[in-house]
Amino acid sequence: MPETLAREDLFDATFLDRLRTLALRLRKRRALMKRGMQSTPATGFTREFKDYRHYTANDDFRAIDWRLYARLEKLFVRLYEEVQELHVHIVVDTSGSMALPFPEKKRQALRFAVALAYLGLSGQHRVSLYSMNEGVKQELPPLRGQGNIEKFIQTVGKWQYGGFTDLEKCFSDFRPSRQRYGIIFVISDFFGREVGTAVEAVNRAAGWPGETHFVQVIHPWEQRPDLDGEVELADVETGEKRRFWITRRDVKLYTEMFDAFSESLNNACASRQIDFFRCASDEPFEDRFLTLLTRGSALASA
Repeated sequence: MPETLAREDLFDATFLDRLRTLALRLRKRRALMKRGMQSTPATGFTREFKDYRHYTANDDFRAIDWRLYARLEKLFVRLYEEVQELHVHIVVDTSGSMALPFPEKKRQALRFAVALAYLGLSGQHRVSLYSMNEGVKQELPPLRGQGNIEKFIQTVGKWQYGGFTDLEKCFSDFRPSRQRYGIIFVISDFFGREVGTAVEAVNRAAGWPGETHFVQVIHPWEQRPDLDGEVELADVETGEKRRFWITRRDVKLYTEMFDAFSESLNNACASRQIDFFRCASDEPFEDRFLTLLTRGSALASA
């Protein structure tokens, strides 16, 4: 039977209240701006007031603000800007390394996914959900409306984790729609079968239309393992086991290699205008999520 997660494990009431407050604050901030980040000439799902200008003979008389005329006895028309509907794509790594031996990684990743979905749905944008391991699979069709958050939570809560992550194949097969401006969040540890796989896969992601964010979720032990002496290590994705004699020097070299891997992934993303954001599984989720939103995503201005 698949392991299920309680609603409060993913999206407790306290954070829901904070997220609602955040969404309200973001809307107020956007209302004070002349143009929001997602404002485009394209047809949108809503129109927002922008400014006034004097009426001319070629203007539609229905655009005249008659209340303003009653005060000033001059004709002005109201100007609007179209706010484009966004398509938020949420891709979550469901390979074995995201759940074992540290289930905290899975919980942290799913909370990011659910919170991003809530923000998109509450903003009346379309939200699609995908799982990613040996291939990428669309788990839910594009949803719209805040009421669909329950369907989202139920789906991710029933996922089974296993196998390895084929980043290059997944990133090649993933085809986000070009019909609407897309915001893509990939939530993963980015551990491929080889160290350089993640950096090579970034080239595939560079061609995706829209705005892309990589959210790397790791456990502190994965970065700085507490090992000494003879140990047996098992690859949770392939099942392969090996015995090692590990010294403190080996641990230091491993740590340096891990940091170099993360730095190379960060640099590869930066060179292709992909936002790279790392979060440890033991960090306070709410603080890290709010930090992610303030890094310039159009979703934060929606």
